[in-house]
Amino acid sequence: MTSIGSTTILATFVLFCRIGGCLMLMPGFSSDRVPVQARLFLAFAVTLTLAPILLAKVEPNLPDDSPVTIARVVLSESLIGVVIGLLGRFFFLALETMGTASAMAIGLGNALAAGIENSDFTPPLVSFITLAATMLFFATDQHWEVLRGLADSYTALPVADGFTAQSGLIQLADIVAKTFNLTLRISSPFIIFGIVINLAIGLANKLTPQIPVYFISMPFVVAGGLFLFYFVSKQFFQLFMAGFAAWLATG
Repeated sequence: MTSIGSTTILATFVLFCRIGGCLMLMPGFSSDRVPVQARLFLAFAVTLTLAPILLAKVEPNLPDDSPVTIARVVLSESLIGVVIGLLGRFFFLALETMGTASAMAIGLGNALAAGIENSDFTPPLVSFITLAATMLFFATDQHWEVLRGLADSYTALPVADGFTAQSGLIQLADIVAKTFNLTLRISSPFIIFGIVINLAIGLANKLTPQIPVYFISMPFVVAGGLFLFYFVSKQFFQLFMAGFAAWLATG
């Protein structure tokens, strides 16, 4: 039998720092509805699964046995994992933000309920969009792409290089711009619908001030918004998942 030395144990723990930091924030795994213990055990299981593949890349880059150096590597790997997880989570945060704007545009912004990803109160349309996107994340096997990306990250970001704050901040800034540009494009039909319908309601109110046009028109606004969502929902989710898959493929 092959004995497991201290170097192998340390290398496995270093793997756990990056993988655990990523999975604690990655969409689908980081929801408040998933217990922390479950996420912890999942990260541990994924680490043990990937360890036979990645130990050969990690062990040669391990530092000496001094506690200060080991602590620096552990902190660096944890930060790298957190940044990778945040990059993926920003897609769903941007989707939730623009979903809220879309719900307000079609008159559903005042109806609030508990969210899917966290305990904050959001419009039901946002909860539906978030739940559907999370389901598609797993149904289209994007979670496997996350694991593949984690394995490839040890080639692009070796343990010996450590974490650089400048590179991490640049990537976070780029992904914020990319995600909000993507979600703004896919939610633009609702924004345009809201602008046009509110302009029409305002003009009608000016022409007939004695009639409460706003209260009369709200059912039609909501119905029109729901019909619009019915017709564009397929392209809505296709574009979002395509953008998310492109980021997973290219990093």
